[in-house]
Amino acid sequence: MSSSKLAIGIVGLPNVGKSTLFNALTKKGVPAENYPFCTIDPSVGVVAVPDFRLDKLAEMSKSEKKVPAAVEFVDIAGLVKGASEGEGLGNQFLTHIREVDAIAEVVRMFDDEDVHHVAGRVDPLSDIETIDLELVLADMQSAEKRLERVERDAKGGEKELIAERDVLRKIVPVLKAGKAARTLALDAKEKESAKGLHLLTMKPVLYILNRKSGTVNVDAEGGDRWRALKGFLDSSSSQFVVVDAGVESDLSDVHDDERADFRRELGVPNDGLDDLIKAGYKLLDLISFLTTGEDESRAWTIRRGSTAPEAGAAIHTDFRDRFIRADVIHWDKLLELGSWAKAREKGAVRTEGKEYIVEDGDVMEFKV
Repeated sequence: MSSSKLAIGIVGLPNVGKSTLFNALTKKGVPAENYPFCTIDPSVGVVAVPDFRLDKLAEMSKSEKKVPAAVEFVDIAGLVKGASEGEGLGNQFLTHIREVDAIAEVVRMFDDEDVHHVAGRVDPLSDIETIDLELVLADMQSAEKRLERVERDAKGGEKELIAERDVLRKIVPVLKAGKAARTLALDAKEKESAKGLHLLTMKPVLYILNRKSGTVNVDAEGGDRWRALKGFLDSSSSQFVVVDAGVESDLSDVHDDERADFRRELGVPNDGLDDLIKAGYKLLDLISFLTTGEDESRAWTIRRGSTAPEAGAAIHTDFRDRFIRADVIHWDKLLELGSWAKAREKGAVRTEGKEYIVEDGDVMEFKV
């Protein structure tokens, strides 16, 4: 990944399984030698993005090394009601969450008398509303302050300040109504102005519905709590994944060969963590292009919509600055033909220039 790495902050109320989930994720961590930006901060986990395309290409090329794309997850201190007023670790929480690019909200789905819930009862939608309201309140404080200042300064006629004032005039009423800033439809220029405000509720959100095997889970029960939650997720077009953090944490110590059997026994057929990592990658609007050869096969992370030179910069800035062209073939076509040489022979490799928008799953060679 290039130096512009992106991070997802994991948040949640106390006792929802946030730490269990984070620990399970970090056990999937990637070796630091492949990722020189890996931090030694215990609250940061760099995890590999599961990608069967990379596995197949590495097999085809008989690569010595395989390097997947990676995503950074940050474990953010537990949130309590009143965080926007500095309750609990409120201020620290809000500072940490400002620094991430997206938010993964862990929501408790299980009833368990041994695990106390801060509100006294398990209600996933109520938990989401508690967290979202704290973020809205924190944004409202900073946006109102900023608007006061900008109303004054924009009188000087500076274009950027006027643009910021206008977008704040739209955002503040939405926050006052208790809604997230991202629910507001903004055009590209307004979004650019809003970016500088670093609002928490502008960040994309993924909900992680955390189940627990051997207990009553809200979705399995299918009652009012589940209907309310499902109604919210559907009406807000929210992205969500279902995970059993406890099972995933236990399974991370089990050998690969035995894992599938354990999953069947526990009734957790899917790898929830893999689903979560892929969903996080998508949430950040990232895609992978691939390179393959005998030395290594690697997935490179870029923003969706990147041009060929911008994609090249993920490998080395020379590939952007001195870009001439790129040879491109889609991964499945390359696999079907069996090698770069055969693909060239058959005329299946395209030559693309500076304007080319890279697609997810493109296999590329850069010419400088």
